[in-house]
Amino acid sequence: MVFEYVRSTERGLSFKEAERRLRETGPNTPLYYKFPHWWQILQSAFFNPFNIILIVLAALSYVTGDYGNGSIMFTLVFISVVLRFQQEFSSSKAAMKLTEHLKSPIRVQRCAGRVVQTELVVQIDQKDIVPGDIVHIHPGDLFPGDVRLLTSKDLVVSQSSLTGEAGTVEKVADAKEFRTTPLLELRNICFMGTSVVSGRGTGLVVSTGSKTYMSTIFSTLGKEKPPDAFENGVRRISYALIGLMFVIVPIMIVSDYYTSHNVSESILFGISVAVALTPQMLPLIVNTNLAKGAIAMARERCIVKSFDAIQHMGAMDILCIDKTGTLTMDSAILVHHLDSCGLPKERVLQFAFLNSYFKTELKSPIDDAVLAYVYTSGYRFEASKWRKIDEVPFDFSRRRISLILETYPNMHKENGACPEMQRFVITKGALEEVIKTCSYIEHIDTGTTLPISLEDHQRITHMGEELSNDGLRVLGVAIRRLTSMLQRGFPKNDVIESNMVFLGFLTFFDPPKDSAKQALRRLSEKGVQAKVLTGDSLPLAIKVCKEVGITTTQVTTGPDLELLDNTAFHEAVQRATVLAKLTPTQKLRVVQSLQTASNNVVGFLGDGINDSLALDAADVGISVDSGASAAKDLADIILLEKDLNVLVSGVELGRITYGNTMKYIKMSLVANISSVVSLLIATIFLQFEPLNPRQLLTQNFLYSLGQIAIPWDKLEEEYAKIPHRWSSRGLPLFMLWNGPVCSIFDTVTFAFLWFYYGCNRLSELKFFRSAWFVEGILMQTLIIHMIRTEKIPFIQEVASWPVICSTILVTAVGIAIPFTPIGQVMGLTTLPVSYFGFLVVLFFSYFFVGQIVKRIYILAFKEWL
Repeated sequence: MVFEYVRSTERGLSFKEAERRLRETGPNTPLYYKFPHWWQILQSAFFNPFNIILIVLAALSYVTGDYGNGSIMFTLVFISVVLRFQQEFSSSKAAMKLTEHLKSPIRVQRCAGRVVQTELVVQIDQKDIVPGDIVHIHPGDLFPGDVRLLTSKDLVVSQSSLTGEAGTVEKVADAKEFRTTPLLELRNICFMGTSVVSGRGTGLVVSTGSKTYMSTIFSTLGKEKPPDAFENGVRRISYALIGLMFVIVPIMIVSDYYTSHNVSESILFGISVAVALTPQMLPLIVNTNLAKGAIAMARERCIVKSFDAIQHMGAMDILCIDKTGTLTMDSAILVHHLDSCGLPKERVLQFAFLNSYFKTELKSPIDDAVLAYVYTSGYRFEASKWRKIDEVPFDFSRRRISLILETYPNMHKENGACPEMQRFVITKGALEEVIKTCSYIEHIDTGTTLPISLEDHQRITHMGEELSNDGLRVLGVAIRRLTSMLQRGFPKNDVIESNMVFLGFLTFFDPPKDSAKQALRRLSEKGVQAKVLTGDSLPLAIKVCKEVGITTTQVTTGPDLELLDNTAFHEAVQRATVLAKLTPTQKLRVVQSLQTASNNVVGFLGDGINDSLALDAADVGISVDSGASAAKDLADIILLEKDLNVLVSGVELGRITYGNTMKYIKMSLVANISSVVSLLIATIFLQFEPLNPRQLLTQNFLYSLGQIAIPWDKLEEEYAKIPHRWSSRGLPLFMLWNGPVCSIFDTVTFAFLWFYYGCNRLSELKFFRSAWFVEGILMQTLIIHMIRTEKIPFIQEVASWPVICSTILVTAVGIAIPFTPIGQVMGLTTLPVSYFGFLVVLFFSYFFVGQIVKRIYILAFKEWL
């Protein structure tokens, strides 16, 4: 019935039919993972509160007949939209190009042949899966669509990507379900994006891409994490400024009407003040900063799936690392095969070889190391005389794998007689987990089995600890001969893995990476604490951590953490730098505990199935291209090269992004609000508008153009050394502390024009406006250099060349306008040289007083940006 529904067969689809369906249905990509189209990026760039306000104000200007002001506002919107679109589109293209290197191979059964159809199992990328395909699933695989199970063997699936819960569910192909059963509780259906924890099976793909259950729910809910403090803070500032605008603008209109008695002129002036108060470039600056970070990460061969991950990297103060493959080379080398007394024993190697040779699920570097050692050391273990009967796959709670093998009847001949067929269980895994299954131990000399004693158990455990302390990974090997009763049918796993005979040890060496120590030192210098979260034994983890420079004075293990209450658990997690023998659920709990304590920003770097839950919970999840599909799907950043030094670059880029964004936010608050306050003071005391609407808009337009270069500014080394988190409480204080300085010097300019040049009469209107126009542009432009650094601007710290160039360009244009025909049209006039001499004194004084205020602020509040 199910094959008819998708028009498929038990052999699968032919290659030709699959190609036709792929053209028909399109790539198998869920909605949340697709890169936005150009028109979606343009729509996002256009629709933001400030652009909408400017468009409304421009429309009002056109209604009142002021076409010049309306044109200036539309120009501001056009520049903001075009620049933001260009930045986001280019970064999206860079990420899209990198994803071509990112593959998620799936085993698919296809049929081929013109006369006789033959089934073939091939590996293809997930995006090429179509409805009707039969897929073979193993541990670590992501389901490439909504799948109806055809067969299953000990299949355990994690649905956390859909439910948000850390638990797993068992899936069974022949389960009988009812129509009233909730969709996610169907045991014979697996959904796109869920992952295989253990077991194996085959399934028929029913739906792909946008028609899957995941795409359906995420098309309305979104897979993105909820907005963080940074996003919420920027949004609150936007709405606060809009609210402030609705309060101040009516006051400005009333004040202007009180002096001019002209309603339309007062409304136009109020509209111009609203534009001056609006930080039009805020969305552009924020998104340009994030887009620049994404493009820079792309050059480092990193796929950034979310712009916000760049900012999170900068704020990150704790990085949790999975040891294997991150601190080490992830290339195991077999060192020893020892019996229970520590002597080399070929029998231990033989059964370890058989386990690795016949193992089909979740192949690991350990298995490759065993096979390579046997093949290169001259051993001849005849695997052809053995046949695989069944496999109990590895999972992260048992931490071992067992195979049931049997020998052919003619394997051995003694005196011409053919012995009875023998069937064995061969178990290989973590030493402590293998010992739990053993009731017997093989005698060293005679090879006979004896009950395992407490002394044997202590000796084996002590030897394992000594080998781990030498930096070796230790596994145990055990066997059991199945009786005829157990051979009938297949008993449960806990029955098979019991009463076993302990054979001995396998030890492996995974050398630390040369680059890891340097990268961890650089991260520590930048205030990022590294914590190792691993499933390996504690002695081995300590040994590796010492070699790469991680302190090991505070360590703990998963079993120890399980014994603690919540308070003690949080305290232990905070103190520990090495946490070993962790299960996937314990890794998740550790990450969540670190996040709740002291408002930490936690990153997690992992590439295995057991890392998936922690990756999803972390503020920034990082995986690698060679990792499990489930890990790559849940990560925010994917490294195409497994090198911790790339993360150091990511942290630096994140802090530059945050720092430049804060520069713009703080200088906009100071410049815009102090400018409006100065205008209000001048309007109250004068009998005319200090600037007409067109002059005010032109001034604001030039200042906004100068701000576009801020994302290309450099950041002080001292600022980038520590992580920074968003705090909205400091912004009003920063504005109230620094804003009056600008208003004071605006008032000084007003008094100088009033008393020195006699600009208290309407006949001097042009001169006053020209002088105020130039002073306002210079003041707002130079504020950039005062705010951008804790040091003395132009002396101790100089901005980047794009910021310097934009400053020179804007100030030159602002000074030149009154001397040009454009200035005459705008109602401006030329200014005497003496006024520019006054401006030189004014701005030297402003930098002197501003620097004193800055130093007092830093001493009082211990921060600047």
